[in-house]
Amino acid sequence: MMSRITAALLLSMATVSLQQCSASTMDYSSMCNSLKCSIVDRCCKGLEDMRKSIDEGTPVPSFGEKCSELCDGAISEFAAEAPPPPEDEPSAAAEYDRILGDLELGVDAPMQVLFLRQLALLREEALRKYRTSSGAASASSDYEAMVSADEFFASGAESSVRRGSGWTYAAERAHLQSVMGDVASQGKRLNEVQTKAAQQQQLAMQYLQMQQQTIQQLQMQMYGQTSPWNVGLAYRVPDTNFNLQGNYQGGKTSFSLSCVPDEYAPMLGPNGFTNGVGPGNVGVSLNVSL
Repeated sequence: MMSRITAALLLSMATVSLQQCSASTMDYSSMCNSLKCSIVDRCCKGLEDMRKSIDEGTPVPSFGEKCSELCDGAISEFAAEAPPPPEDEPSAAAEYDRILGDLELGVDAPMQVLFLRQLALLREEALRKYRTSSGAASASSDYEAMVSADEFFASGAESSVRRGSGWTYAAERAHLQSVMGDVASQGKRLNEVQTKAAQQQQLAMQYLQMQQQTIQQLQMQMYGQTSPWNVGLAYRVPDTNFNLQGNYQGGKTSFSLSCVPDEYAPMLGPNGFTNGVGPGNVGVSLNVSL
């Protein structure tokens, strides 16, 4: 009978001790979680300047170093202000480690979002540099522009990675290289089309020149040697709108009579400068083909 009572008492004492230990662990966890939340809030406020710069489309210099300082400061602050776990409560020590890991994740998450936006800005800037530098026609200069843009992106992305994090920019770099490759292919196809168009235009001009030479040869056979002189004469009858034009070209003479109003007659008076033939109403042109 006594043994049963003793066992019951021991079991009751163990249960009470376990409940007290669990309550103590819950209190410790609550204190650590409260401290963690306040530190995360302060870190998010510390990211406001970098977030504003990225919102304005300007990459943040030394982004990774600044994030590392904020994250290390948050961990150091937690280690300094959090109460140490009781040595006789292993569950409290495990709770401390868990909350410390949650703290780093809580600080890292908003930083990583800004990191991805930073990579997007660097990628667009690198692509803009490539398009500006790849205007030359040579393939070597285009390749050099592509390498330069890739190095620019890699340098900026590497300086944006936080120390000790799992951040990576391999996907963004591969996307940049793919876009530059597509742009280079389009530029190459455009150059090929322009070259073919120029060649076709040159062939058409050569064909027209050949046809012109053939026509000249036929004219020489039919009408004899054509004259190298090209003469044009224009005469306006005084005080009228009649204009007489004569033209001698390629051994042929042509005349034309047209009625063209004299726009300057009101300015020159009722009879103009002269009533006869003069430089005001006679025009002569002379071309000699050699």
